[in-house]
Amino acid sequence: MSDVGGGASAVVSKAEFEGRTAVVTGADGGLGSAIVALLAERGARVVGCDQSNETPASPHLASRHVFDLLDRASVETAIAEILDRDGVPDILINNAGWTRAETLGALTADRIERELDLNLTGVMTFADPLIKAMAKRGAGSVVFISSVNAISHFGNPAYAAAKAGINAYAKAVAVELGRSGVRANVVCPGSIRTAAWDHRLAKDPEILAKLKRLYPLGRIVNALEVAEAVAFLASDRASGVTGVVMPVDAGLTAGCLPFIDGILGA
Repeated sequence: MSDVGGGASAVVSKAEFEGRTAVVTGADGGLGSAIVALLAERGARVVGCDQSNETPASPHLASRHVFDLLDRASVETAIAEILDRDGVPDILINNAGWTRAETLGALTADRIERELDLNLTGVMTFADPLIKAMAKRGAGSVVFISSVNAISHFGNPAYAAAKAGINAYAKAVAVELGRSGVRANVVCPGSIRTAAWDHRLAKDPEILAKLKRLYPLGRIVNALEVAEAVAFLASDRASGVTGVVMPVDAGLTAGCLPFIDGILGA
């Protein structure tokens, strides 16, 4: 069996999102670019958002906005520009995020503040007006990219706390705005093989091999597999799904495989 996922794309309509506008934050990153490409390939008009113009804009983007989630003024300006230039989105993918404080020992007051502000406060500040505009219109689908760190502890404590807050916020949107036609769901990836892992690989080239023993599928997921889950939740195929927190993690949060192997001897 191949360890490369994402085969479902072959059987999904290429016009699934035709006539719909999708806003994607963190659009230039490894996962963001996969989400952008997949939505565009299925007919969406994709509006990309990121913090700088350093990365060449994706050819899949119909529109692009640059702002910093840590800068409230730039966030508010971007929201106004999105609504004015691109209209109320049909789909909102909140993907942007960042962490570096990998253990409790690495935390400082500044790092706690930065990671909470970026991954929770900034995300909510950006998403809230757009979600309310969706509700006023009477339709919309929102997907938040959270993390398995919000479900169980795998390090990155401040990031994990922020992502747990995102899970709670998504459920609030699902419950309070469902009657207004808005669905909100969460995808919680495990480790994804993107450039974000490069700093760890530089320290330990064998780290991917070490990861395999933790994952029931014997590997970590790729960006397309996560993007497929995002596309599903954003689409009408998931029209009855809201308030769901979906791990896409090669089985990591299903149980402790090292315990089975090391203690029970299976």
